[in-house]
Amino acid sequence: MCRDMNFLPFWGHYDQVCVRYEAEQRAIWYTLSPYSRPCFNHELLAELAHFQNKLIQYNQEAIDSGNCLPIRYTVLDSAVPGVFNLGGDLDLFYGLIRENDGEGLFAYAKACIDVLYPNAVNYSMPLTTISLVQGEALGGGFEAAISSNIVVAEESARFGLPEILFNLIPGMGAYSFLIRKTTPDVVERLITGGEIFTARQMLELKLVDEVVADGEGVSAVRGLIARHQRKGNAHAAFGRVQQCLNPVTYEELIRITRIWVDTALQLGPRDLRMIENLVRAQDRRQKNMVAKEMKSRA
Repeated sequence: MCRDMNFLPFWGHYDQVCVRYEAEQRAIWYTLSPYSRPCFNHELLAELAHFQNKLIQYNQEAIDSGNCLPIRYTVLDSAVPGVFNLGGDLDLFYGLIRENDGEGLFAYAKACIDVLYPNAVNYSMPLTTISLVQGEALGGGFEAAISSNIVVAEESARFGLPEILFNLIPGMGAYSFLIRKTTPDVVERLITGGEIFTARQMLELKLVDEVVADGEGVSAVRGLIARHQRKGNAHAAFGRVQQCLNPVTYEELIRITRIWVDTALQLGPRDLRMIENLVRAQDRRQKNMVAKEMKSRA
């Protein structure tokens, strides 16, 4: 039988991640709420890693004691209006590349992989990972979204891998996740084209599983889980079979990351100016969003 889950275990105090548990569906939602720019900063990555370790520990304790899993679904979403996540910390990239700090770049990239990989392989447990995209999922935000088993997007969601704009490619899982979900020509288009894709376009490419009206994403995910639960064992088994036959391995992600680091260190002054311009654009956007939010509360 299942243990009582009317309360959460001790997850720790998070400043940039909001965690809530929905007992009826055995679903845990973890919502990104990064400070400053909505990207994956070091502190956010550390909080995500801590959360994931606690999740694995809690489910494993249930398995060891003969109980059913208290957590069968994880849902990743964002609290930032209009933004799922804008990806890597470009300001950090800029500084590390200027300093020719390959070790620093690799440490950051590895921290990203360390939170994307567990999500991509279902935490090596019979559970299902879901991303709810409301707004823009760019770069590492795109990678985070598609690392989940299921992606639900609202109509206004936008997806893209803009790294090609500053003469780089995504290096924290994009190729590995995409090549297992679509064709090589589509992967090349996504990575080297620099295009921004709508939710409907992503649905046509079979990289998004469901598109719903703006504002209906949360209820859509709950409805999806309700339908999924009816054949939950079969879905979990299917996911495990996929991992057996075409597994995403941690070693593969690390090898690609090392290529990404080597490539990043070769960027020239023009490429770095483009990164700097993107950082400024993100900062301006964030200031405008904060001002708009304060005005709406006044």
